[in-house]
Amino acid sequence: MAVLRTLSIIKPDAVNKNVIGKILDRFESSGLKIVAAKMKKLSQGEAQAFYAVHKARPFYNELVEFMISGRVFISVLEGEDAIALNREIMGATNPVEAKPGTIRAEFADSIQNNAVHGSDSVETAQQEMTFFFSPDEL
Repeated sequence: MAVLRTLSIIKPDAVNKNVIGKILDRFESSGLKIVAAKMKKLSQGEAQAFYAVHKARPFYNELVEFMISGRVFISVLEGEDAIALNREIMGATNPVEAKPGTIRAEFADSIQNNAVHGSDSVETAQQEMTFFFSPDEL
């Protein structure tokens, strides 16, 4: 397996629950290394641009509003097959369907307020990492 990097966002609901450390521990305990990190309050424009891929979907406006409702913790994770591993650790998007022990099963409130975001492919990871981090931060 290749060593890859992926973007992770701990969303406002999880930040407000004060579980950033617990979530980061899940990543590190699973072999992922945090190579860049920052806390940020997204502007409406940033949230709209980041989630532009969902613009035509009915949940887009609610997603943008949710993502600007509070601070987020954004990080880049690195490790063997990091994208797939991160997605496994996060669990299904809908916390009702997430396996026990996953982040979303434990910390998410709903399909929208689902605690975390993670890149879904190598291409998306690259785009998302450079959206939030400059080359010298990586």
